[in-house]
Amino acid sequence: MVLQNLSVINYRNIEQADLAFSDGVNCFLGPNGVGKTNLLDAIYYLSFCKSHLNPTDTLNIRHEAEFFVIQGEYLRNENVENIYCGLKRAQKKQFKRNKKEYSKLSEHIGLLPLVQISPADNRLITDGSDERRKFVDGVISQYNHSYLDTLIKYNRLLLQRNTLLKQLQERNSADYDLVEIIDSQLSFEGDKIAADRTGFFQRLLPVFSKYYAAISGEKEQVGLTYCSHTLEGDMIKQWSDTFAKDRILGYTTKGIHKDDLEFTLDAFPLKRVASQGQQKTFTVALKLAQYEFMLQQNGIKPILLMDDIFDKLDSKRVERIIQLVSIESFGQKFITDTNREHLDAILSEMQTSYAIFEVHNGNNINQVKSNA
Repeated sequence: MVLQNLSVINYRNIEQADLAFSDGVNCFLGPNGVGKTNLLDAIYYLSFCKSHLNPTDTLNIRHEAEFFVIQGEYLRNENVENIYCGLKRAQKKQFKRNKKEYSKLSEHIGLLPLVQISPADNRLITDGSDERRKFVDGVISQYNHSYLDTLIKYNRLLLQRNTLLKQLQERNSADYDLVEIIDSQLSFEGDKIAADRTGFFQRLLPVFSKYYAAISGEKEQVGLTYCSHTLEGDMIKQWSDTFAKDRILGYTTKGIHKDDLEFTLDAFPLKRVASQGQQKTFTVALKLAQYEFMLQQNGIKPILLMDDIFDKLDSKRVERIIQLVSIESFGQKFITDTNREHLDAILSEMQTSYAIFEVHNGNNINQVKSNA
């Protein structure tokens, strides 16, 4: 799959940009703060119907503008796909595929597979379990539409259960029969989600280990463990056992909404013992494993976004990453950097078609070099 053309109007700091891309490597070069990451975010938006940088849509409209528009022309399985997204202040977002608007945005997820590597990935290590679940759900949803539907059902049921618990907490009254019905439905949907997550981790782990070893030079041993209450036994019994506690707190303390990933380095918690370079290696290896896994699932090469990823990595690890993403199984790539000399060295290693764009600000984005 290849993004051939991108048109952006009033998205973040980009007033207007019309760009044609190489099917190999596309590099956005410029100092910090000029909009390189915003260009990648516009591409991300067309895949996921939302921004990676700010989930509040109206905050992505350029200051003093009333709307934004992002349009992309893709070549997917030899078919042209035209994707349009438009948003006006105080109005509903429009998302269209080949001029036909989606009835549900979830129908679009997975059409344009994409993997992004960015400095924000460090939150997978430093932040709470919510961030790691978002990563897992985002990957599985791109190749398994029923998973996303099940997750939406589970979250609605969870909201209903928590509402009933709050009623008990505040008014000491609630429909206990309804709680039992919701628990049964939650267990049914939750078991399906847990099974999908378990299968995902079992297949991802060996691929992830392979990439980490390749980048690090096999210097360290890493681990990735799925932690879930579903592995502790029947969830209906667990909810029964914790009902008194949940009633006091006003929310459900157990379930797949509390699932987590445990990251280790040489059998110790990664967050505690890893250097910045090791943490960066971990997240890059995780995202490259995600790329290979998604390719195996649907046979389509995802777009790879690499935003300022070489910071905090030594030259050897940078070289190994470039070698890994240069092989044929990796398709179109978008890279941002502040150093032209750095980019030229990267491109000479890749030996593929490329285009370089200099980004000065949201109104000044110029292609300065291409071998396509």
